[in-house]
Amino acid sequence: MNAPPQAPVPTGQELVEAILELRRGLNAVILAHYYQQGEIQDLADFVGDSLQLSQVAARTEAEVIVFAGVHFMAETAKILNPGRQVLLPDLEAGCSLADGCPPDAFRAFLDRHPGHAVVSYINCSAATKAMSDIICTSSNAVRVVDSIPRDRPVVFAPDRHLGAWVSRQLGRDLVLWPGSCEVHEQFSERRLVELKTLHPGAAVLAHPECTEALLRHADRIGSTTALLTFAGESRATDIIVLTEPGILHRMRRENPGKTFWTVPGADESCSCNECPYMKRNTLEKLYLCLRDRAPEIVVPEDLRVAALRPIERMLALG
Repeated sequence: MNAPPQAPVPTGQELVEAILELRRGLNAVILAHYYQQGEIQDLADFVGDSLQLSQVAARTEAEVIVFAGVHFMAETAKILNPGRQVLLPDLEAGCSLADGCPPDAFRAFLDRHPGHAVVSYINCSAATKAMSDIICTSSNAVRVVDSIPRDRPVVFAPDRHLGAWVSRQLGRDLVLWPGSCEVHEQFSERRLVELKTLHPGAAVLAHPECTEALLRHADRIGSTTALLTFAGESRATDIIVLTEPGILHRMRRENPGKTFWTVPGADESCSCNECPYMKRNTLEKLYLCLRDRAPEIVVPEDLRVAALRPIERMLALG
């Protein structure tokens, strides 16, 4: 027997109201990363960076978690909430860092570095997390690595630029997995210098996933949440931002008297400074995943338990 046809997807304000009604009916919580489209951020229950959203996911009492972000974020929420349904509006919303650290290759890499503590950036798959001793985010990476005794060598994965920045902050050698974020690695130093020349009083804020060449120009370096705080604290009225431009939605809303500039990618024929995975999520897909309760994130129990331990160690650090 054929299923009855579904009603068409609402549009405009009716779409927003339909999402909110479905959320209430399902006792759902909508979590959104700062890199999401502004219209998704505006209706989310919580907006934050990876650490904040992990903390919210760990303590939520909602029956359904809808993660407007990318796959590893929703997977992390499921690891922390095995008894709750976790939905991701688009299963193809992946991450170049997670994709660039295949579990088999990472296992072989670790076998070549026995005795090392393994610190993995949260931007990785559950399988990579399960091979790690502790997880970190860009908010706490320095603190996490510094919690490991100095006489123990450390493997840091999968972002080599974040790992190199942590290494410089601590004056400590780290063995780096050769991964990178395809967005943060694409920012053009030439265009950054041009913007600094055009706006000589501008402050430059940068995410530590950027290359060292770009970070040398930064007045402040930090996670998306830290950059948002810096933007409010800075006396500069012009601010150049070296991270995915979704963060500008919140920066502009919280700082109406300031002008924010995002740095183009090296290839001016594309929007290379935007994360194509984050932008796969739309209001329409958010509505459909609530209506259909799909796509759902599923993590095998043995893998979930193994990946949970290093996440809990991170959360225990605060």
